[in-house]
Amino acid sequence: MTEISNVARLSEPLKFAYWVPNVSGGLVVSTIEQRTGWDFNYNKKLARIAEESGFEYALTQTRYAASYGADKQHEATSFSLALLAATERLKVISAVHPGMWHPGVLAKFIITADHISNGRAAVNIVSGWLKSEFTNFGLDWLEHDERYVRTEEFIRVLRGLWTETEYSQAGKYYNITDFTLNPAPVQVPGRAHPEIFFGGNSTAAQATAGRVADWYFSNGKDLEGFKDNIAGVVSSAGESGRGTRQGGGGALPAPRFGLNGFVISRDSEKEARETLREIVEKAHKPAVQGFRDAVQEAGPSTRDGKGMWADSTFEDLVQYNDGFKTQLIGTPEQIAERIVEYKKIGVNLFLTGYLHFQEELAAFGRDILPIVRELESDLARSHGTELDLSSTPEAKTPAKEEVAV
Repeated sequence: MTEISNVARLSEPLKFAYWVPNVSGGLVVSTIEQRTGWDFNYNKKLARIAEESGFEYALTQTRYAASYGADKQHEATSFSLALLAATERLKVISAVHPGMWHPGVLAKFIITADHISNGRAAVNIVSGWLKSEFTNFGLDWLEHDERYVRTEEFIRVLRGLWTETEYSQAGKYYNITDFTLNPAPVQVPGRAHPEIFFGGNSTAAQATAGRVADWYFSNGKDLEGFKDNIAGVVSSAGESGRGTRQGGGGALPAPRFGLNGFVISRDSEKEARETLREIVEKAHKPAVQGFRDAVQEAGPSTRDGKGMWADSTFEDLVQYNDGFKTQLIGTPEQIAERIVEYKKIGVNLFLTGYLHFQEELAAFGRDILPIVRELESDLARSHGTELDLSSTPEAKTPAKEEVAV
């Protein structure tokens, strides 16, 4: 994909999401202070701050066993449902593992969440990398690429049950016969069904995303690295005829792209870089090393050696989704400029993390997002179009003292 290959896309404003800290330990595996809570009361307030700060999405993490220092975890789908009930506009994405859920059961759960929230439920399908979560539950652990075979079938079942009556699908892992779920998901303009996000960096993940995902999520990447990921997904989408009839999905538009980034915004770049240095210096080394050992079942285990964490250094793994690689580090102006450079290559959404979630997420909406919108407007005009903010939530960021903890 060449930079700014689709001028029409430049009229669409970037979307922003945040990681829901529903697991303990924050978003970095470090003993540095993190004024971030994992309990529901903290997260309920955080979701409302996000809603008022211009964020459209929140992604709830799925974790069952302790890893990367997160020794306490709240289950993702129930936590997401509670956040949906506590908010008015925020779309909440539940991360789920095929192999731990049956897709028909999940489809029904999400329909109910969709009705409770008036059409704001979504899912992120994660093929899984922590082997012990599966084997210690007595579940099958599949080799890397085979996990994506199962995931693709899983996604096709979701879409089929959400969009068709008397749906049938015969596959290696799931067999559905003449099944109808009533009620159907909420009808939302511009949305065929609850959005299906899908994560993974490997060749198999890119191919799967190109065929069946609405959104492709990536771990943190530099500009060139994410260009490669986009190219892999776009190639797969083209080969599979996206936009034509597919089993269980009807006309399927091209996938969109989301990227993880850990935000360190400070008054000067020097201060931001010093914060990064302190995070890494205070890394919980045994936890990071344990995480590094566990993720050998992910990208490094693929045939071509490509995938999540395949080229991650110790420093990268201190933020366990490679968020430092995206380099959203510096002053608000520098971060906004970096974000728009990613838009130029095809990013549609940023999934963000922070040290101190409530304060720093509010600061993102107050200090960074207005600059992003200004730069997006300039970029659109320079290519003969206008930025359309008509459906974008207006930021009404609380004052600093309202979010202090």
